[in-house]
Amino acid sequence: EPRCRQQLRHLQDSAGIAARLPPRLEGRWVSTGCEVRPGPEFLTRSYLFYANRLFKALQFYYWDPSCRDPSYSLVIKGKLRLRQASWITRGATEADYHLHKVGIVFHSPRAMREVASWINQTSGEGCRGFLPPGRSWAPGALYEVLSAKTERDCTAALGFAMHELSLVRVERHFQPLLQPQQSGSRLVEELYLGDIHTDWGERLHYRPTGYQRPMQSALHHVHPCPACGIISRADEHHPPILPARAALPMQLSGSWVSTHCEVRPAVLFLTRYFTFHGNNHTWEGHYYHYSDPLCRQPTFTIYASGHYSQGIPSSKVRGGTELAFKVTQARVTPMDQVTVVMLNSSEPGSCGLAGSWSAGVEQDITATNGCLALGIKLPHTEYELFKTEQDTQERSLLYIGERPTDGSSPDSPDKRPTSYQAPLVQCAAAPEEFSNYISLKYVGRKDANGIEALKPLPVAFLLFIALLFLRWD
Repeated sequence: EPRCRQQLRHLQDSAGIAARLPPRLEGRWVSTGCEVRPGPEFLTRSYLFYANRLFKALQFYYWDPSCRDPSYSLVIKGKLRLRQASWITRGATEADYHLHKVGIVFHSPRAMREVASWINQTSGEGCRGFLPPGRSWAPGALYEVLSAKTERDCTAALGFAMHELSLVRVERHFQPLLQPQQSGSRLVEELYLGDIHTDWGERLHYRPTGYQRPMQSALHHVHPCPACGIISRADEHHPPILPARAALPMQLSGSWVSTHCEVRPAVLFLTRYFTFHGNNHTWEGHYYHYSDPLCRQPTFTIYASGHYSQGIPSSKVRGGTELAFKVTQARVTPMDQVTVVMLNSSEPGSCGLAGSWSAGVEQDITATNGCLALGIKLPHTEYELFKTEQDTQERSLLYIGERPTDGSSPDSPDKRPTSYQAPLVQCAAAPEEFSNYISLKYVGRKDANGIEALKPLPVAFLLFIALLFLRWD
């Protein structure tokens, strides 16, 4: 448990992170492992930005969640122009991009047949003859699916859009060298690009307000990273095939904590801390919310608890486990005046004892069936997707399903996630029970936002927050 507390404190000290505005993008950026997008889609990415604002992005798609069985690759060429600091997502820069061309290379006859049938079914006249029937698969052939010159665009059938380039953030920090004989540290640069909408139908026109899993600089990445070198050396004809990893049984018991200050669409910054008790299938979670991208300015914390079901392997997302989570109790601690004012002016009976909120003082919201102002409903069941993995430093990671982009909650089986949030790292093994709980540097800092019965914040509150931030530019 001291390790969990230390990790949270380390995050609150922002772990020496620097983020330049506007960011410098020149050079190659790569995925650090197999990525899962809603759908699910399994992919790795390698993006090269030139000093003259042109870019060449490679996306490699796979049949499997280990990124070992490639289906097709996309080559995306275009131009990117960085604009102003985003006033919606603090710490991000907005950008405009223009695509010049997109090509596709199929890695098997099966991939060619599948993609051709998608394009023929869903595209307009100009794309219907994209691949003539009976055209046989040729390894290495590049087919154009988008060309600005001829104004042909057959990408919609692939669910393809590059809106991720419209929101950009680069973070730099130093990784201490792990070997005992070495002292000093190594520069690590991470590129955060806009998130992909969890609803396939929305992703083509969604403008991101959160991020997807960061890419790292091919030169300055965390070590060890077996995937980084493989991905940076790959091209569309030779897709990366990642090293085989042993499948781990789902081991939830113990305590897990965020590795980064996390960003959610609709702009919530938070860190999460969970404990799962395998013996009686109960869980407790702390969600610490902030108003800034380094998680230094606390706004409110939530402590929630309940129980969870036995996990079953997911039929939809290979490698994932499906669980149902019941949230039965919750407590809220407002940490700043803005939240205090909002909670005190909420409808009586809708969020704790009306008019009695004050900063740093926790209140139980179970009796009012949650807190309307914060979008928390109790009791509440969520249909979840989990997976555990080991990273290259042998630490256990826990991936919890990505929240729906529209801010709703996965409260029915058909809304179960098909992709994951940023991983949590295990900070204590199973036997540890919560020692009442952890107050960090500030009094009453009791929790954080994760298995959210926590719905989107009401628009009025978001506007209120947005107005506060207008001063920031």
